[in-house]
Amino acid sequence: MHIFLPEKVNQVIHTLKEHGYEAYAVGGCIRDSILGRKPDDWDITTSATPKEIKGLFRRTFDTGIEHGTITVLLDKEAFEVTTYRVDGAYEDSRHPKEVTFTRSLREDLLRRDFTINAMAYNETDGLVDVFGGMEDLRQGIIRCVGNAEARFGEDALRILRAVRFAAQLGFAIEEETQAGIVKLAPTLANISAERIQVELVKMLISPNPGMLRTAYELGITKVILPEFDEMMKTGQETPHHRYSVGEHTLKALEEIRPEKVLRLTMLFHDVAKPMMKTVDADGVAHFKMHDVQGAELTRTILKRLKFDNDTLGKVTKLVRYHDYRIPAEPKRVRKAMNLIGEELFPLYLEVRMADTLAQSEYKREEKVQNICDMRSCYEEILRKKECVSLKDLAVTGSDLLADGMQPGKEIGQVLSALLEMVIEHPEWNQKETLLSLSRTLR
Repeated sequence: MHIFLPEKVNQVIHTLKEHGYEAYAVGGCIRDSILGRKPDDWDITTSATPKEIKGLFRRTFDTGIEHGTITVLLDKEAFEVTTYRVDGAYEDSRHPKEVTFTRSLREDLLRRDFTINAMAYNETDGLVDVFGGMEDLRQGIIRCVGNAEARFGEDALRILRAVRFAAQLGFAIEEETQAGIVKLAPTLANISAERIQVELVKMLISPNPGMLRTAYELGITKVILPEFDEMMKTGQETPHHRYSVGEHTLKALEEIRPEKVLRLTMLFHDVAKPMMKTVDADGVAHFKMHDVQGAELTRTILKRLKFDNDTLGKVTKLVRYHDYRIPAEPKRVRKAMNLIGEELFPLYLEVRMADTLAQSEYKREEKVQNICDMRSCYEEILRKKECVSLKDLAVTGSDLLADGMQPGKEIGQVLSALLEMVIEHPEWNQKETLLSLSRTLR
């Protein structure tokens, strides 16, 4: 098999080999190359020690020298070069207490997570595949290198990575690897929230976000997202639904495009339903105020997982208004755009549609038509450049002051009142008209 190595990757490998060392491109870049995907970066492994690596290249810096990793700079490109190593005992389910450098490529590959990530390549020796990674790629299997319990015991994050790779590649997780996950899933409690967040997002924005079901079945979400387990256990005895809350959520994830804010919104849009569920005398379930409570619970979860404030704000607001239903009338849509925000309103429409398509057939045609009509209204409002927020109001606080209004909080109140009028009557958004109206409000 021939894998195309970028010129500078070859240059690093050849420099090391010319001086008597082994060197290969290794890991995910080889996996992706075989699958016809463009690697994000190229990692190189070598029998040379960090000191020997630094002696061969003019520009280097210590990335993780204690673990054998040196970054080599060629022009403006950076390449991580790591010495073959054997990891010592793991004490925190994540990092080895110590590493020992070795001259054996096989020993280095043995410490890696999955067979598909434990292949190496250079143009002289071709593909080095000690553990059957190529066959597992052909069969679409995620399998640990060697003993699954040992690999997950070394680094619990590999448990999440197994599901994430399966989601990204559309692969199945091999039985012994699954058994190792079930046994060691509780050790995910030792992994930082930041690391869990990264893997969760990669899984969610993959082509197969429904792999979250596998994460639930293997006991992963019980540790990292216990709220989802409650969703999977909560039925929805209502004509509008045909799935449990959790299964509906999985379906909704698959109905929306793979964008972080949208996928997170669909994951959490019904997160409060288990706690808000009531059942009436006829056996029909109700979930009143689940959107309001859901926004608060979503905020708590996103903070726990250390999401940035921008993502937290957007997802929380979309969860709050995911069930906001109004007639598709221009005036009502303008009010909704003001309430939800101009930036988020088109995402709100996507959320509404995905939510609807993941429900039962009951009144689906009517619901879908409402969303389509709302989108038409929204596009017409944009086309006409109608005002839906203070930034587009034809007067400002300075204009009111220049018109004789006294400084104070009343200015904000008058501007808000004028905006309400303009949302009702967009043709009133003229400076003179608004100044005249403002005089009646002082």
